[in-house]
Amino acid sequence: MLNVKPLDKRDYELIKGAEEVIEKNYRYERHHIGSAIRTTSGNVFSAVHVEANVGRITVCGEAMALGKAISEGEHEFETIVAVAHPHPHEDIEKCWVVAPCGMCRELISDYGKDTDVIISYNGELVKCNVMELLPEKYTSDIE
Repeated sequence: MLNVKPLDKRDYELIKGAEEVIEKNYRYERHHIGSAIRTTSGNVFSAVHVEANVGRITVCGEAMALGKAISEGEHEFETIVAVAHPHPHEDIEKCWVVAPCGMCRELISDYGKDTDVIISYNGELVKCNVMELLPEKYTSDIE
């Protein structure tokens, strides 16, 4: 069972930022995930995932948002979210929050073990610490 926290106004704004970036840049078979990350200074960086014909080299939206923030000099992270945009053949009208994949969980935790992740859990949107999603994380830290 996850230790979850309710969302606040700023979290819903973060979700909106992820929705806006993917709604603006959605392209079938190219970009269908949008992500937004808020730094501890309050700045928000949004990005889309970059699809590749060879799936292994696709770059997730969370990694793109994280890289965008780091490229702008931000290195302390508070909260991250990813949303999926419906494809034309799907009978879905709006974006929805998706949990980060395993590689993104590793990446997010590598750059901020205190970072919260917004997910859908038991039918509601909540946030939890990334380490809750990655028990027994591999690390090179000597304890």
